[in-house]
Amino acid sequence: MTSHSILLIFFLLFASVGYCQTALEYNEKGKAKLDIEDFRGSISDFTKSIEIDQNNEEAYFMRGISKRGLEDERGAIIDFNKALEINSKNAVTYYSRGNSKFGLRDYYGAIADFNKALKIDPKYAEAYRIRGNVKVALQDFRGAISDYTEVIQIDPDYTDVYLARGFTKLRLGQKESGCQDLSKAGELGSEKAYELIKKLCN
Repeated sequence: MTSHSILLIFFLLFASVGYCQTALEYNEKGKAKLDIEDFRGSISDFTKSIEIDQNNEEAYFMRGISKRGLEDERGAIIDFNKALEINSKNAVTYYSRGNSKFGLRDYYGAIADFNKALKIDPKYAEAYRIRGNVKVALQDFRGAISDYTEVIQIDPDYTDVYLARGFTKLRLGQKESGCQDLSKAGELGSEKAYELIKKLCN
């Protein structure tokens, strides 16, 4: 092998390593900007990462999260769709897309995504919680209570879920049980729960 050939191989190997590292570096820079809510800056970095590696699932997902920070739910959905094309088994991406659909009042689309997230991860408490919120928006109060109960079984100290379940029970006329949930939320530190108890339970 000639010295010229050796140099060429070395150059190609070095370029390949640099290629991967640069995409990862843009991801890390984007995440750092996302942490300080510099959403436009993070979108720019994740876009550069995607330009280098078009199968970069994390960059599409994180760019979607950044777009949500700018309330660009439609743009976020496009990125979550792309991330799911690359990896259709990511519960967090389905959950995030469901949140974007909820923000656009596509309630049934949101529920479908939360269902997919829960099929992948049956213990995904946040997916149950937000699905419960969507059901409240649809006035499916019994369905919402069922979802909130699932959350409490996974996380018995989730204050906001006791609050949500209690208020939803009150909307169904289940005063005693609803007030018990509000009381539990109060015990866990919710000042709002005690305000609701004064208004609705006394």
